[in-house]
Amino acid sequence: MVRVVMAHPSPDLYGSDRMLVESVRALAEKAEITVTLPTDGPLSDLIRAAGAEVEILPVPVLRKAYLKPAGLVKLTWTLATTLPRMVSYLRRERPAVLYVNTVTIPWWLLAGRLARVPKVVCHVHEAEDGVPGPIRRALALPLRLAHTIIAISRSVRDRIVADGGPDGKTTVIHNGVAGPPPTDPRPEHEGHLVLVGRLSPRKGNDVAVEAAKLLVSRGHTIKLTLAGTIFPGYEWYEAELRAKAAELGPEVVFAGFTDPVWPLLATADVVLVPSRVEPFGLVAVEGMLARRPVVASEVQGLAEIVNDGKNGLLVAPGDPVALADAVETLLNDWTAATALANRGFDDATSRFGLMRYTTAMERAILGPDADV
Repeated sequence: MVRVVMAHPSPDLYGSDRMLVESVRALAEKAEITVTLPTDGPLSDLIRAAGAEVEILPVPVLRKAYLKPAGLVKLTWTLATTLPRMVSYLRRERPAVLYVNTVTIPWWLLAGRLARVPKVVCHVHEAEDGVPGPIRRALALPLRLAHTIIAISRSVRDRIVADGGPDGKTTVIHNGVAGPPPTDPRPEHEGHLVLVGRLSPRKGNDVAVEAAKLLVSRGHTIKLTLAGTIFPGYEWYEAELRAKAAELGPEVVFAGFTDPVWPLLATADVVLVPSRVEPFGLVAVEGMLARRPVVASEVQGLAEIVNDGKNGLLVAPGDPVALADAVETLLNDWTAATALANRGFDDATSRFGLMRYTTAMERAILGPDADV
């Protein structure tokens, strides 16, 4: 069995966290896996159930707070004490492969090289178009330490290369999603719009609330469910959202973190993904697999998932009028909306299945000659 250490920055259950579980499942039959997390949390039990051990190693995660002078000083001091422990851990475990999930823990790449791990892999989930160029290039620089880079979309790969990261080492593997139990389209709609994702300006929750207001003003009965929580430090955004929702008139439900998402998506008429930044867009695939029409922003990975008018609808990011117009088109012709949802289901099933993901991840991480 191949010994693999997987380093991950979060114990939560959002997009990259859930994909880590699928990565563990993809390798579990051919590898002995330990996943390192900075703290314990709900992800831990899922990792163990997927076939891996969990090791809690308090390692700093790159956040915006560190990208300030005081934050950089704190980060430098923290790394001076944690990096030697990371290297010692890898030397003790002696993995054949170190898999680093996301660029928010780039020091694991350095630790892997210092510990002389034979193969260091980085799975990149980020494509930060709105971040200043020097910061983007600084984030891409550690990727040169990886032997293999996995990008979750073509837009992520292009961002890596544009920021100075290596091109020849990078392969694109779209996320794989296990669908829900068999689901039928809704024969009639009740105006229920669902947005699953963190409460964050990036996810466009505010755009969805404004679009709901416009739809109500046009005579539609609308219920909007926002399923997600905030990152610490974004309490201001949730407060603004709640205030805006209270003023607007349509029924807005703050459902909090929701897992699994399938029962909620089964109640949806339309799934919204109005992100301003989205390197992939797992929820768009999940909405399609739930046989619900999807309206998404025409950005980055979402534009690779959704083919406008074929398997969903694309709208300009940050534009509540465009979002409301697209939803209204679906509500006004539910027969066409149902046909769109069915095409989305067929397309998502063929392009984003777990078998394809498992095969591609085995090849990228373990290589074609992995011990079976």
